[in-house]
Amino acid sequence: MAGPAAQSPMKLMALQLLLWHSALWTVQEATPLGPASSLPQSFLLKCLEQVRKIQGDGAALQEKLVSEAGCLSQLHSGLFLYQGLLQALEGISPELGPTLDTLQLDVADFATTIWQQMEELGMAPALQPTQGAMPAFASAFQRRAGGVLVASHLQSFLEVSYRVLRHLAQP
Repeated sequence: MAGPAAQSPMKLMALQLLLWHSALWTVQEATPLGPASSLPQSFLLKCLEQVRKIQGDGAALQEKLVSEAGCLSQLHSGLFLYQGLLQALEGISPELGPTLDTLQLDVADFATTIWQQMEELGMAPALQPTQGAMPAFASAFQRRAGGVLVASHLQSFLEVSYRVLRHLAQP
């Protein structure tokens, strides 16, 4: 669970959003709604065009932020799942142990990086997910067969993750 230091930036961000919302509400109340017949038609048309452009830009930004939040959340969930599956493979064989340990650390580091970014953007859930039930491999054969499946699916997951992250990196 996050400590007071980790909650502080989230509280600050929530307070900033509340202040911005209050400021926008005040601006919205101050917007004139009466007739503007004395204003030139060309000016009004130009203003309407600018409003439409800003609305479009705002909608695009909102869509990208929602898309990023979903992508990061799914990416973190997938990495978290693979952390558990890799842990279930512990003891697969002495010669594969060091490689498995390195892979576990790399996946955990990547999941942590994603989680930290979600927190910085204010997209992280209040609590980190907890690991559900993972398979228990009773024999060396089951661990090796499970290892082949987990490694294959992890590779596919990482290929898709790479493509998604490249897409998000585009302006």
